[in-house]
Amino acid sequence: MAKLRVPVGPGDHVQGPADAPVTLVEYGDYECPHCGRAYPMVKALQKEFGNRLRFAFRNFPLRELHPHAEAAAETAEFAAEHKKFWEMHDLIFENQSALSERLLGQLAERLGLDANALRESLRSGEFSERVAHDFSGGVRSGVNGTPTFFINGARHDNSYDFATLADAIKKAATTHQ
Repeated sequence: MAKLRVPVGPGDHVQGPADAPVTLVEYGDYECPHCGRAYPMVKALQKEFGNRLRFAFRNFPLRELHPHAEAAAETAEFAAEHKKFWEMHDLIFENQSALSERLLGQLAERLGLDANALRESLRSGEFSERVAHDFSGGVRSGVNGTPTFFINGARHDNSYDFATLADAIKKAATTHQ
């Protein structure tokens, strides 16, 4: 079983307490339809487990398959600079079927961010290195598709439906005690 090679740290986008018994890491692609289906599952898991679950999202844009994935990841990182990563993360997934640079600008404006600054950031590649860092950490951890989940550092190789992930999280929580 593959292991997470880059531990969750201060540079990660995290929801939930640092001392939660279970950490769920997702390597995801904002344009991937499978990640789009996993998005509400993760929300449901967060609701189900509350403070017993810490969730980290890492960028893994599959550029060859999804032409807007890189721009979407960089847009989320742009929003993170303005303390709005999770709001942008959610908006991108909730509007996944219409991804375009124009839509990303509209989402930025919806969050009170400057769409022109976002366009310039995307043109300059301001956050491409941050996205590449997530991607390379995923490759080193054995990620070869999206979504890929890790539970307490071990790659989850089973289905990512709610029941299967919830069972794996419960098991990880009991072995953590």
